[in-house]
Amino acid sequence: MLIIGNGMVLTLGKSNQVIPQGGVLIQDSKIIEVGSSQELRTRFPEARFIDARGKLIMPGLINTHMHLYSTFARGMDAKSKPPRNFRDILEGLWWKLDKLLTMEDVYYSALTPLIECIKTGTTTIVDHHASPNAVTGSLSTLAKAAKEMGVRAAFCYEVSDRDGESIAQEGIKENADFIKACQGTSDAMAAGLFGLHASLTLSDKTLQQCSDEAKKLGAGFHVHVAEGIEDVDDCLTNHGMRVVERFEKFGILGPKSIAAHCVHVNDREIELLKASKTQVVHNPESNMGNAVGVTPVLKMLDRGVRVGLGTDGYTCDMFESAKVENVLQKHAAADPSVAWAEVPQMLYGNNPLIASDLFGGTFGELTPGAWADVIVVDYIPATPLNETNWSGHLLFGVSGHNVETTVINGRVRMLDRVLVDIDEEAICARSRELAQAIWNRI
Repeated sequence: MLIIGNGMVLTLGKSNQVIPQGGVLIQDSKIIEVGSSQELRTRFPEARFIDARGKLIMPGLINTHMHLYSTFARGMDAKSKPPRNFRDILEGLWWKLDKLLTMEDVYYSALTPLIECIKTGTTTIVDHHASPNAVTGSLSTLAKAAKEMGVRAAFCYEVSDRDGESIAQEGIKENADFIKACQGTSDAMAAGLFGLHASLTLSDKTLQQCSDEAKKLGAGFHVHVAEGIEDVDDCLTNHGMRVVERFEKFGILGPKSIAAHCVHVNDREIELLKASKTQVVHNPESNMGNAVGVTPVLKMLDRGVRVGLGTDGYTCDMFESAKVENVLQKHAAADPSVAWAEVPQMLYGNNPLIASDLFGGTFGELTPGAWADVIVVDYIPATPLNETNWSGHLLFGVSGHNVETTVINGRVRMLDRVLVDIDEEAICARSRELAQAIWNRI
């Protein structure tokens, strides 16, 4: 047993309690009880005790759209002309990088951001992967990295026709094999989705094959949807319909599917997303950095679409993503009154629901029976913190680097800012060698 106590417990979830001098009792992978720290210690004297020293104890965070491999682009000269649009970014950066990845690159490019997840309090991720010349076995390699780091993760391989039929077929098989492997185990630390790149790189033939395969497996999709206007223009020109309409035609939408971005969607498409119960994930920093536009998040939430929050690989810090989303929606609406409730709903409400659908169990709250994903945050409030204003404290007072201790699935991964059983220095040293080798090949 483990008690994380002597802190201010923020349960979140339906109970939404703030418990001063509170504690969380953990057994194996689940939370058993939440309450007075002293009372828990008295009743369970044999339990290991982690002293939060008056700081904030809260649920671990969830990133519902990530690209681990993008880590190798940090500081890289892609040797391309300055991009003028999103297509230029794809061709001049990402499609250059992913083609060069070897299986060892896949592994190390995952280890380093997974460490950053632990250090910033992100305990669960939903990743979207591409390595066209290292497809087979790439998802199991990523899952191996996640297991070694102890981070809960879902993976998929992005099927695309941009590299030819053979690689597209390999991607379809990689998705199917990994999904089957996940379905064949009771491990709640790994899950599989059926990955697709985007409408503009997928033929009708490939889309239909993916739809048929996923249907046999009972799996949902993870796909980029109308991220850039180029995706919409291509779909209208070549298919006579908009992106969401095309995906609806091929059975890609649904309650098990994640539609990332959805920047350029109209009212009819929002209704299709709502009717199909497709889960949308917004990635504010990425959309701003790529200058693709602003997802109509407020409208989608108002219409009843479940919208979560991701990072698209821009950062591992979900506190940071929430800060950016808050100001982005205010700026786009030219209205300082918006996004106060919607952003917490996305990160602390909808992301746990998306994770629950993927892995099973209860996420995003410190309540009996929930997964024991718990973080201790170095934040002692200077103003009253209660059940009605906690989101303002997290928005303005906390960043990922305030996280001191991270527990995932009941396993301590970082204690007082020291990683547990992880040799970060050695991992990053090898990562730098591999990244430099890729840069040399560009």
